[in-house]
Amino acid sequence: MSHDTVAEMLLIRTDDLAAGVDALAERYGGRVGLAAVLGDLDRRLRRTVAPCRSRHRAWTWDAVDRRDPAWWPQGVSPGPEPRILGVTWYATGGGSRLSVLDLEARRYRHVTLVRPTAEGYAPLRVHAGGLAWSGTTLHVAATKAGLWVADTGDVLRTEAGYVLPVRHRLAVTGATGEPLRFSFVSTVPDRPGELVVGEYGDRRQTRRLVHLATDGGPIEVVDAPGGGVLRAQGVVRTGDSYVFTASHGPWTPGSLWTGRPGAYRERRWAVPMGPEDLAASADGRHLWTVTEHPRRRWILALRNPLCPGG
Repeated sequence: MSHDTVAEMLLIRTDDLAAGVDALAERYGGRVGLAAVLGDLDRRLRRTVAPCRSRHRAWTWDAVDRRDPAWWPQGVSPGPEPRILGVTWYATGGGSRLSVLDLEARRYRHVTLVRPTAEGYAPLRVHAGGLAWSGTTLHVAATKAGLWVADTGDVLRTEAGYVLPVRHRLAVTGATGEPLRFSFVSTVPDRPGELVVGEYGDRRQTRRLVHLATDGGPIEVVDAPGGGVLRAQGVVRTGDSYVFTASHGPWTPGSLWTGRPGAYRERRWAVPMGPEDLAASADGRHLWTVTEHPRRRWILALRNPLCPGG
C-alpha cells in the first residue's frame, strides 16, 4: 500500500493558551484533575441491548441525556484505565462537553470544555466529532479548525460545575485546495504519538483519511480526496487496514467498513442507527462507538472484525 505525504500540508501548534489555563486555575483555587470527577460521578448508566447484527455490549445514558434535543454525542475514546471511557457532545448554542464514564460503577459526569478568555472562560464551540485520549492528553476534533488539545490534569471545579480548559490547537498550514476537515480522530494502539484523522463527506465532498504525529510535521494522506468511505463517522487503524463507522440516517442501522484503502468491504446493520466516532481498546481487540439520535442513544463495545475471532 502506498502512502503519499503531501509536503505542503503540515500540522503546526498554535493558539497557546497555557497562561490562560494557569490564570483560571488560580482563580478557582487550583486544579482538581480527573480524580475529582471520578470521585463525583452524578449520573447513572444503564446496561441495555442495541439494534444491530454485531455481538456487543451496550449501555445507555440517564433518561434526560437519552432524549435531550440540544446535546448530541459525537466522539469516543478509552481513558487511562479500561473502566474509564470518554465521550464528547456538542450543542449548537452550548459549545461542547466531555462525559467521563466509569463502566464498572455504571456512573458518569459531564465536564464542560472551555477556552480561557481575558474575562475568564467561554464555551469551546466545536463539533467535537472525534476524541483521542492518551494518558492525560485529549485531542478533540474541531472540523476545519483542526484539533484542540487539553490535559485532564487541568480540570477545575467552578460554580457552574467541572470545566476543562483547552491548552492549544493543532492546525494545518500550507495546504492548497479544499481545507482538511478534522471530522473524526482516533489513537493507534501500537503507535504512540500517532493519530488517524478522517473526513465525513457525501459524494460531492472530499473524504480523505490521513495519519499525523501529535508533535507536528508532514501529514500523510492515505485515502485520496474521493476515495474514502461515504458518510464515514469514525475510524480505527489495525495494522495496514482500517475499520470505519458509516451512517444511513436516523432510522436505518449503520455500517462497518473494513479493509485496506481502495478495497473496503461493507458490513451492513453492524451498528445501530446514528453511529458516530470509533475507537479501539488498548489491545486493539475491541471497538467503541456511540450513537447520536435522541431516544436512540447507545454506547457500544464491539469485537474488532480485523482481529482473530472478530
